[in-house]
Amino acid sequence: MVPVSLAQLWIPILLSAVCVFAASSLIHMVLKWHASDYRALSNEDEVRAAIRKGTPAPGQYVLPHCADMKDMAKPGMQQKYKDGPVGFLMLSPSGAPNMGKALGQWFLYSVVVAFMAAYVASRTLGPGTHYLQVFRVVGAVSFLTYGFGSIPMGIWAGKPWGSVIKDLADALIYGLLSAGVFGWLWPR
Repeated sequence: MVPVSLAQLWIPILLSAVCVFAASSLIHMVLKWHASDYRALSNEDEVRAAIRKGTPAPGQYVLPHCADMKDMAKPGMQQKYKDGPVGFLMLSPSGAPNMGKALGQWFLYSVVVAFMAAYVASRTLGPGTHYLQVFRVVGAVSFLTYGFGSIPMGIWAGKPWGSVIKDLADALIYGLLSAGVFGWLWPR
């Protein structure tokens, strides 16, 4: 089998990234099906003030914090878990979110996912491969890449499973779009 060159796949790579970016924009700005994934705290101002008082740097935090797994069995730590809350907190730098930067990073991520799908497909499929076979390979790689990172967040960080399922639905859409573009533009 003669392999397909990645240079031959730049148009489907970029076009699939554009399609995913457009679909993502529709999902988040028009359909807004993720809006219910985020809740407000009833005492948000007090929580914000308490966090600000500790002057934490941007980063990822866990509470209660347990520096060593051996400490989990200590009565004081067990009481903290019992009393709650138990959670994970991610803090960004103060200031309005930089949507341009975030959207640029999302597009770049979409290009990387498409590139990786192209790489796998180019190593496993030859020129002239039937549309459906290209669709299967690129769709599977894209779906796994876009969606399966959310599952560990449900397992380990307490992300609601309904939100994880929505992420998987997004990933399925992105995977189908990517698969369609690659199947259509696959080198003959």
